[in-house]
Amino acid sequence: MKIAVLPGDGVGPEVVAQALRVLQCLDLKFETEMALVGGAAYEAQGHPLPPATLALATAADAVLFGAVGDWKYDKLERALRPEQAILGLRKQLGLFANFRPAICYEQLTHASSLKPELVAGLDILIIRELTGDIYFGQPRGRRKAPDGAFAGADEAFDTMRYARPEIERIAHVAFQAARKRGKKLTSVDKANVLETFQFWKDVVTQVHTEYPEVQLEHMYVDNAAMQLVRAPKAFDVIVTGNMFGDILSDEAAMLTGSIGMLPSASLDANGKGLYEPSHGSAPDIAGKDIANPLATILSAAMMLRFTLNQTSAAERIESAVRSVLGSGLRTADIWSAGGTQVGTRAMGDAVVAALARPGTKTITTER
Repeated sequence: MKIAVLPGDGVGPEVVAQALRVLQCLDLKFETEMALVGGAAYEAQGHPLPPATLALATAADAVLFGAVGDWKYDKLERALRPEQAILGLRKQLGLFANFRPAICYEQLTHASSLKPELVAGLDILIIRELTGDIYFGQPRGRRKAPDGAFAGADEAFDTMRYARPEIERIAHVAFQAARKRGKKLTSVDKANVLETFQFWKDVVTQVHTEYPEVQLEHMYVDNAAMQLVRAPKAFDVIVTGNMFGDILSDEAAMLTGSIGMLPSASLDANGKGLYEPSHGSAPDIAGKDIANPLATILSAAMMLRFTLNQTSAAERIESAVRSVLGSGLRTADIWSAGGTQVGTRAMGDAVVAALARPGTKTITTER
């Protein structure tokens, strides 16, 4: 099993380091190879996604990703900004299905932004389409002023676009996921305003005929945003487009107590995936041993389950995380739930200690 490790920027290297420590405590044999990505790659090689990094990610069985971005790069042309690295990886690797589970652990019900009774036992799955929508629509751009700057531009535009095969394949993924859970799927759209999402709604409805055992409901995105904070446990699996999924999954993250608790998996048609925490690079706290590594550790567990077929190892990591939360240890973002506040490294130490059998041997090289 070969894992490409792309720590990235900000807190990315800190949280990825803890996830790697956890993986190394499992009795599995795997190889990891690191490469630069995002702002770190731009500084070293002039591009956020260098060819060598893309080649490594393509050749690997799975990708463990940290985070990219920093405010200091905001004035770069868009093609060179750190965020283009993750968009490029999704597109080049065909990672079209983003799984973002939002689980409120029993010990963190008081850290949620909602009343405990609304989030106790919360376990929902948001499936976001990743390679279409307004993020990739063509043509796409801004009309620049003569000097090449945007400040004096007369117009800005991005186009929203979906093709039938793109909607069909994410719908099949969502129905199959719902079939394994509570057999309820909510498709989120804006069909009352956008032709793109009337098309989305029609295609999802057609795919539903192949999954009669799954209950399908359609919901406008503004209503879905409201229902997520009114009665989140009414949802089971949510499927939606790229932009709406980006927004709703971050909203759902706060129901769990912190976005620092939200892992994610981005999968291709064959189950190969890129695994990353849903939070960003947080440059304001980078290097301060503050960031919560649990989302990245749980993303590593998803990697073991979805791509590397190591379900028991994934369950061991998830059990260790529950044990650590049960012991009362908290990073700053979830400290409102009470307990003992610890830093990034100490939280990683605790998860490592909670694992029953340490000692995995790995071969690690750096690029």
